[in-house]
Amino acid sequence: MAEYCVLNAECSNANISAMSESLRDSVTRFSDRAEDYARYRPHYSHDVVRALQQVCDLSREHLIADVGCGPGLLAEIFLQNGNRVIGVEPNPEMRVAGERYLAAYPDFSMVAGSAESTTLPAASIDFVAAGQAFHWFRPPQARIEFGRVLKPGGWTVLVWHDRDIDSTPFLRAYEAFVRQYANDYEQVSHKWVASYSAIEDFFAPNDMKLIKQHNQQQLDFDGLRGRLLSSSYIPKSGERYEAMMKALPELFAAYASDDHVRLEYDTKIYYGHLDR
Repeated sequence: MAEYCVLNAECSNANISAMSESLRDSVTRFSDRAEDYARYRPHYSHDVVRALQQVCDLSREHLIADVGCGPGLLAEIFLQNGNRVIGVEPNPEMRVAGERYLAAYPDFSMVAGSAESTTLPAASIDFVAAGQAFHWFRPPQARIEFGRVLKPGGWTVLVWHDRDIDSTPFLRAYEAFVRQYANDYEQVSHKWVASYSAIEDFFAPNDMKLIKQHNQQQLDFDGLRGRLLSSSYIPKSGERYEAMMKALPELFAAYASDDHVRLEYDTKIYYGHLDR
């Protein structure tokens, strides 16, 4: 099992940034990125499940609601654990991608809903989970809805792959590349809009804890291109897109080893109760 550490409220994180409702419209932002997202985003390790088994007594009998399910990358590790999972996703293209990706799992179902209106019955869910999605939620409304659908004593789990931006020359160069060509990176990236304090406020007045794990991707050029285009703040047409696609091979060639580059991540698992 991978090593992980539980952090306390003194952890530092990026300050919360202002974001307009139009920029938060994930229902449309990912409509043309579902396939790239499913194929090129980092997957979740089974260490996430093992950690939750230790700290939350997760068992295969628990019913999981994966809110902002997207193509099902987080749902998959719970399904492989033997859990029944209900995906909640507002984006039609993402729902189709998730249903296709998880078609082999009979214990998976998908509903059209959102964090603020899941459509799930009251007091029906053991764990509400969200992978790479909380920064698109409206926290006050989502908190009420999660509290409504959770059984007494149920858990809320928020998970991110937090991309390392400065520990290697390539990671620094890739971050600079993203900043050069992105449309609204700092306005919508979870790095800037979902700070530790913002998530802590979401769980308040209850305690919230954090587990950190390490993850990475080894990407060939096609993988790096797909990973880049899976991000909603990256253009997919126009002059900026054309310039970016022209410059990407040079970035890859400058840092590739054995025809691959490596993206590093901290997988962050925030967990706690919402009932008062």
